[in-house]
Amino acid sequence: MFARFVAELEHPPQDLGDLTTAMLKRWRSRHIGTNSGKNVLRQVRPLLRADPRLAGGPVGEELARRIPKTVPIKQSYGKEERERVLRVAQRQFRAALLRIRENTTLLERWRAGDLEEGSRDWRLGQVLDHLAQTGYVPHAVMPSGEFVKDRALLGGTSPENTWGRLFLSRSELTALGVLLTDRFGWNLSVYDRLPAPTTAPSAGSTATVTYQVQIEKRRQGGGRWFSTENVTDSGADSSGRLITQALEATAHGRALVHRLAPDNNLLMVARMHYPKRKHQRTERPRPVGPCAFGIGNGDAQLWWIRHDLGGSPFQRARRTTVTREGRPLQHSQGAHQSVYVLPDEHVQQASRSVFEAGAREALEQAQAVVFGGGIEDAPVPGHEQTATADCADETASPWPDAKGGCGADFLLCLACPNARVHPGHHPRLAHLHQKLHSLRTVLPDSSWNEHWREHVLRLEDLRDKVGPAAWTAALARVNDEDRTLVHLLVKGELAP
Repeated sequence: MFARFVAELEHPPQDLGDLTTAMLKRWRSRHIGTNSGKNVLRQVRPLLRADPRLAGGPVGEELARRIPKTVPIKQSYGKEERERVLRVAQRQFRAALLRIRENTTLLERWRAGDLEEGSRDWRLGQVLDHLAQTGYVPHAVMPSGEFVKDRALLGGTSPENTWGRLFLSRSELTALGVLLTDRFGWNLSVYDRLPAPTTAPSAGSTATVTYQVQIEKRRQGGGRWFSTENVTDSGADSSGRLITQALEATAHGRALVHRLAPDNNLLMVARMHYPKRKHQRTERPRPVGPCAFGIGNGDAQLWWIRHDLGGSPFQRARRTTVTREGRPLQHSQGAHQSVYVLPDEHVQQASRSVFEAGAREALEQAQAVVFGGGIEDAPVPGHEQTATADCADETASPWPDAKGGCGADFLLCLACPNARVHPGHHPRLAHLHQKLHSLRTVLPDSSWNEHWREHVLRLEDLRDKVGPAAWTAALARVNDEDRTLVHLLVKGELAP
């Protein structure tokens, strides 16, 4: 791609040493706007920087510019979208579970000898036993192909009437994976190597079952691949009930695989439609007999196309679960914030009210620590004197007492809209400001913040309104009366 770009320039450079900063800026601007373009920049840059001629100078600085992270284009599901996907998955998996459960019950009755020999159910139980042992219903190989026996007994040759009586199809296993991702937030790749959960003791209870689920995530790097999650089945609405159903639906598949490959104990087992078709080499475990493991990207694609869902549900379902849980799931805190939370439109929309409330609270706090009164050039006749300011109307106090007067502390006077400050107050207030700051050196931060922080901020706001020069000059006019009143205010011995 870089070679084609260079060839299309008006004056193509003859060698790497002839590349200019302008050329590299043009190359960057062509690709920086998309995720795929950013990946191209990341792939080409190390090749260019490996040449000594491009290691320094303006060209080297241009190559060293930071390439922004890719912006996630997948978004979490809205409420209605999520419910639609879950309905499709629940309907498909539930139908498969009930089908397997019904045929398993019949097979167990046949093996226990509870069926009348020669009856229809007895003959069907015999077919199911053969299916459980081999993965196939009895069939004959003819020159024209395989011929299913007992077609009338089975009700047809469709998968639901033949091997599907005891095994999940790839599509049904995909539906189970969608439900598990929505519940636990597991990655699609987890299902390829997910061992069958084991049970752990449930302390003091026989009605619940706790499963230990081992999660393998190879992208975490060596030594951090595995983690264990405990999931409890305590009823129909509990997370562990889905694990119980998954174990039930895959029981015959896991048993067949264990007979053919005793070391295999994977949970996500499905019966392939065409088990004799050549298997493509992938990182996923190879099939055992007619059974395959995990959920491939092709399985997910066929599933959403078949159900007209507009895209693979796994990434979006995982994002939905992660944002719903509000905590990292098999990923770091940094990835949780930068990849899942901050770029998500639904999180942003839901956060607006929180941001608005926070902004309003911040505004209220800011307004609470500003000087609330007025500034006068001289005392106004009729205003009553207080220890910190003059009061324009004591009967209209924001903090009235039981007798209709003002019940505010004298320090709180400066927050009142009735307060009036003139130059005669400046020395006392400047001295008070200085005194409160000196307390900070002898009091714990928590205590000082609780008792004095708001008053100091209010005094500093007043200082800014009066002017720092006049405020500093007022300190030279502090008299003994000012010092006595400030001392009483700080001690809390001056009653309002």
